[in-house]
Amino acid sequence: MKSIYKMQLLMYFFASLLDLSMGADCLSLDRQSNADYRARRMALAQKMSVGVAIIFAGTEAEGPNAVYGFRQDNNFYYLSGWAEPGAALVIASAVAAKENVAPRPYTEILFLPVHNVAQEKWTGPKLGADNAQAPAITGFDRVENLDRMPTELGRILGNGPATIYVDLSQDGETSPSSSAMDWLRRTNTFPLRTSTLDVKPMLAQLRVAKDQGEVDRIRHATDASIAAHLAALQMLKPGLNEHDIDARMQYEFMKRGCKRPAYAPIVGAGANSTVLHYSADDAQIKAGDVVVMDVAGEYAMYASDITRTAPASGKFTDRQREIYNIVLGAQHAAMAAFKQGKTKLVGRDSDSLFKVAYDYINSHGKDLHGRPLGQYFIHGLGHYVGLEVHDVGDGMAPIPLGAVFTIEPGIYIPEEDLGVRIEDIVWVSPDGRLVSLTAALPHTADEIEAAMAAKQ
Repeated sequence: MKSIYKMQLLMYFFASLLDLSMGADCLSLDRQSNADYRARRMALAQKMSVGVAIIFAGTEAEGPNAVYGFRQDNNFYYLSGWAEPGAALVIASAVAAKENVAPRPYTEILFLPVHNVAQEKWTGPKLGADNAQAPAITGFDRVENLDRMPTELGRILGNGPATIYVDLSQDGETSPSSSAMDWLRRTNTFPLRTSTLDVKPMLAQLRVAKDQGEVDRIRHATDASIAAHLAALQMLKPGLNEHDIDARMQYEFMKRGCKRPAYAPIVGAGANSTVLHYSADDAQIKAGDVVVMDVAGEYAMYASDITRTAPASGKFTDRQREIYNIVLGAQHAAMAAFKQGKTKLVGRDSDSLFKVAYDYINSHGKDLHGRPLGQYFIHGLGHYVGLEVHDVGDGMAPIPLGAVFTIEPGIYIPEEDLGVRIEDIVWVSPDGRLVSLTAALPHTADEIEAAMAAKQ
């Protein structure tokens, strides 16, 4: 394993050298065009009115954590398409001249770290502001060394007053901007009359509606994950360990271009199928079990999220099929109820997809004591998907054009060791239609059984 890891490091190092020699191709991710990222920066500038956004990339891990590799901050990547650590960006909206206020043009600057030759021997060469092709490669109007950030910000902000939009830490979540903003404050960069606001709500409004490039990347992650689920269905049988399924699925989607799982894989058999975020994946699969497989990959920073439930023995029992069909019926009811611009993901009112699914489950079938099954649907119906598997977006607001989200009803009955979840990804197309990105994957109980019978 260590020799494989060393080989991967060497391959990454030489690939980085090759990338840097290829100008615009130096960005190893399947990123979108520079014009797409610039359009997002300009859209943010319009939302800020006269504000200035300051957003920092994450920093490279050191010590034992460094072996897991670096993944860029989602908001930073959304605005920049830049995947390397230690950078920062400034976006300043245009300001018209008026009394006591100097005019300011729209301004965008990407700040890159000064070369660290010693570190680059370990992690590969990095693009710097000293490269004359840096603006063309990154798509920014200007690229500067990070140590010039206080000076450049001082020029943009002037004597104030100023409104700064920053990726603030809150609710226990950390942000790459936290310590970096402390550094800027120590340099006395900001005017005395400076107000600091959170940029995340504005970015959430922009990110919830995906452009075509984002949909293409989510579709790639989804197609790779569909292949993983098909492979799992064909290998599933009693006697295997849950981890055997997990490992095969990760192999299948990673060999199709996904860099990592989009979230901690869940493969739960029998009683474990009733645990929503079961993550041990280390129990033996027994005859008669149903197996919940909530596994998907991440491609070019974009996530997928898919769940299928299958019978370990290849055939559902009558009870398992009954519960499966109720869950599937709830999903179909929710999809049929979708109305673009009106429907919401969460809530209990008539426009909520959750309520449609819940009412279906609660009015179909009973538990062993004759009680309705709604009490066993214990999570939300879905969530937005994008740069995060649980992507930003207001679930209480009407679902907009371009949104990508999951529809994932479930029933979990611990008394019966029976959990069923069916999760698919859908996209609201430009004409307002709900398009399934997981249509190629088996959905019905019969389709699941047929896929399992097609053993490799």
